[in-house]
Amino acid sequence: MIYKNSLEGISTEMLTGFFVDWPHPPNQETHLELLKNSSKVILAIDHITNQVVGFITAISDEILSAYIPFLEVLPSYKKKGIGKELINRMLKELDDIYMIDLCCDDDLIPYYIQAGMTKTNGMVVRNYYRQSGSK
Repeated sequence: MIYKNSLEGISTEMLTGFFVDWPHPPNQETHLELLKNSSKVILAIDHITNQVVGFITAISDEILSAYIPFLEVLPSYKKKGIGKELINRMLKELDDIYMIDLCCDDDLIPYYIQAGMTKTNGMVVRNYYRQSGSK
């Protein structure tokens, strides 16, 4: 597995199979744009197929706060330590930031606790009709 924190050489064709079970998933072009517009991105690339198999993004003011909106690993690559490695690398990238926030479903709380995060309360708004990112 190759891990990189650059989008150099990444094309939409390398971003297939993500956002599983989303009713309105973003297309590959929108996926690439969200990666480009993130403050930080780390990709996991299968060195044999040259496909992106996992990614994590952060949005930050680069001073005090960062938010991790996405951690995705393709279903066939789960349970191989890729997600954990992506989290570890992102937390290292954000090591000089005061607060790093992430929202997740209840069933994922133990996963993120194992990664060194602490459970807290949060509030969200979800506009599911905008889930695909299309305008």
